Amino acid sequence: MARGLAERFAIRFDPWFRSLSLMLLLPPAACFVRVDRTDVVVRMAWAFLARFPRSAVASARPVDDAPRSRGVHGWAGRWLVNGSGSGLVSVDLSPEQRAWVLGVPVRLRQLMVSVDDPAGLSRALRPVVAGGERHES
Repeated sequence: MARGLAERFAIRFDPWFRSLSLMLLLPPAACFVRVDRTDVVVRMAWAFLARFPRSAVASARPVDDAPRSRGVHGWAGRWLVNGSGSGLVSVDLSPEQRAWVLGVPVRLRQLMVSVDDPAGLSRALRPVVAGGERHES
């Protein structure tokens, strides 16, 4: 990522959920993960918002889990934000961060999010070391 530029990753939607999400006013165009040099923003239209420093990302990795549910679900700091059962990335945060679900503040220590490019998101979330290069882990 060039200095100061953001990468945007679309949240992945299954075709059947894409139609339902439009009826729920969750248009896929308003559902994304944005990563820049210092911050990460995760948004699922009006239903979920998290904004936290990249330095809070302890790990990020694609996962093969296939949850049956779609939307925004969570409890006790663990949240699933998805429009699909595939393309999931698990992001562990330290220290714990804050997110908003339906406008209500919640704890966020682990986020699973479905994206069109899980490998790309995992790479984008790698720690930045001196000189602006990502650390290969």
